[in-house]
Formats: sequence, C-alpha cells, structure tokens
Amino acid sequence: MSKIKSAFENGKAFIAFITCGDPDLATTAAAVRAAVDNGADLIELGIPFSDPTAEGPVIQGANLRALKNGITTDKIFDFVRGLRRDVTVPMVFMTYANVVFSYGADRFIHTCKEIGIDGLILPDLPFEEKDEFLPTCRKYGVDLISLIAPTSKNRISMLAKEAEGFLYIVSSLGVTGTRSEIKTDISSIVDLVRQNTDIPSAIGFGISTPEQAKKMADISDGVIVGSAIIKLLERYGKDAPKHIGEYVKSMKDAIG
Repeated sequence: MSKIKSAFENGKAFIAFITCGDPDLATTAAAVRAAVDNGADLIELGIPFSDPTAEGPVIQGANLRALKNGITTDKIFDFVRGLRRDVTVPMVFMTYANVVFSYGADRFIHTCKEIGIDGLILPDLPFEEKDEFLPTCRKYGVDLISLIAPTSKNRISMLAKEAEGFLYIVSSLGVTGTRSEIKTDISSIVDLVRQNTDIPSAIGFGISTPEQAKKMADISDGVIVGSAIIKLLERYGKDAPKHIGEYVKSMKDAIG
C-alpha cells in the first residue's frame, strides 16, 4: 500500500507536475521543494521521453531540453534519492511504457520502491495491456495509476473498479496544455467513478488558473497542473522555483 492516499487527507489535493532535468536537476529539486513548501500534496515527476504522445508543445519542449542536457533514468533515480532526504509527500513518476521496457520493468519498478516512488503513470499503456506491468507493480507496492478520458464512456466503471492510488481524470480531448475553458462534462464522469470506487480522483489537462482549479476541485478530490508550471521553468530557468512556489500557493489557496 503506497502513501498516495495521504495526499488527499489535507482538503482538496494539489498535484504539481515537473519534468525532471529541465533546465537541470538542481533546478528541478528546488522547484519540487518550493511546490511542497507552498502546499503541493503530491509531486508528479516526468521522466523525459523522445516521443511524449500525451504532451502538448510546452511539456514536449521540456522533455527535449532535458534530453538534450543529458538526462537519464539512472540520474533521475539518484535525484529522487536526494529528494527523499527531506521531501515526505507522495511522489509518482509519469513516463511512457517504452522507458520502463527499455530499462527492464522489474528493475525499474523495484528501484521505484527502493527510492520512495509511490506510483507510476503511463499514459500510453492501454487498460487491456496493463498486466504487462501490474503484477510487478503489486509485487513492489507501487501503484499503477489509471487515466480516464472523456472518450472512456462505458469503460469508466471498469477502470474505476480496478483503480489504484488515485484516478487521473483527463479533462479534455487532446494533449496536455493550458486551456481558456474546459467544456467536458467532468461531473458525470466523477459521479460514475464514485459509484464504483473509494479511490480518490484528480483532474488534469488544461488547468492553469485558480478559478479553473477551484471549479475542478469542487467536483473531484484534487487537481493536477503541469503545463502552467513548466511555462514558469521555461520563462525563468534557474530562477523559476520562487515563481513556482508563489503559483502553487495561489492554486492551493483557491481549492482549499
């Protein structure tokens, strides 16, 4: 059993997504700590991949910058070991199935357990193929986190019943990125999820303003923000952590 549930015990959860190694791991570490110090309840760490199919241009850019700077999975594992000396909130990896495959699934997931990673999000892993990783995740106590998209429809109940950690509800069709408006009927998706599981749900994709965050948190258990944080890193570089802290505080204050 991972610690992920604890992220949802302090009111509505604010989940911050940060790409590892953009612009460098020292800045990533400072950004994580700034987010946690200002109310982030769970940290989603992106392991860069050359073809991040779920990501829009902002996070794609972060992936490419990190890879260009020589980031590797082993460097990220060592980085997390350092973070875990003082960062106690739950942390999960978001990456792609190929990254886990190429490293070796057993070795990758065992290392996740060893360094204190609580869950794994693989947006390109179809539900029907999750047994490729699920037994290994359960062996080491790492939650394999499922995504529910607006297109999931009649599969929502099935996905919810088998969920672990938390359910990542995708707010909109398409890739990650800030949006001026979220038009999906999220509340009906959340209602169906709650009929089938007690696992908390958090909404991501497109949330960037305190007003959007409050609206989404009012109908779910938390919100996930990535592109808006990555934009701050892109804009301010090594000076971004201070701005990220201020931004996270404004978002956490908004969702209560």
